[in-house]
Amino acid sequence: MSTRTEGAAATARAAAAAGGGGRLRLGVLASGRGSNLQAILEAIAAGRLPAEVAAVLSDKADAKALERARQAGVAAEFVDPQAHAGREAFDRALAERLNAHAVQLVVLAGYMRILGPAFLDAFPGRIVHIHPSLLPAFPGLHAQRQALEYGVKVAGCTVHFVDEGLDSGPIILQAAVPVLEDDDEDSLAARILEQEHRLYPEAIRLIAEGRVEVQGRRVYIK
Repeated sequence: MSTRTEGAAATARAAAAAGGGGRLRLGVLASGRGSNLQAILEAIAAGRLPAEVAAVLSDKADAKALERARQAGVAAEFVDPQAHAGREAFDRALAERLNAHAVQLVVLAGYMRILGPAFLDAFPGRIVHIHPSLLPAFPGLHAQRQALEYGVKVAGCTVHFVDEGLDSGPIILQAAVPVLEDDDEDSLAARILEQEHRLYPEAIRLIAEGRVEVQGRRVYIK
């Protein structure tokens, strides 16, 4: 078991315990429209998620996620990849900005860059991601297209901890979505996204409540 994976349960519990008033401080990385960010913000506002979004960072100056954050009164920052000498320097800058906001759990919400060791080491076991397939099937880009081309009857989404691999970290929660005979990539993606909006806040809630324990590749919900 890697150090990063090994630390997932302990760091999640520590983050929940350390949060002001029991609220887990989230740092969201997003590159696009931020619909999963919106679902998280709405779950917090409704009292279903004992957390707060401390900051939203994006590698795209025009990302709608930044607008959503500002409308919610959340710190929103564009971190320019071109202003840094390579991926490692950029990753370190991201980590520094998140640490400046005392972030306890990093949430990837449509973030389109691969995170390298410099970032992973800064938040061991404290990074989560949602992917639009039932992992380990169809990792990487265009998961819905991969599912349709393969001819599966059931697709879905997966919330998992992030490790060194591509969509390969320990799985926290999954939701299944049937593939209909007349589905195209857009229609399947839309139905999967509905489940993402439900599943991601639920997974973060379990972490915030200290109910997630990782043993090897298996995640146990207490």
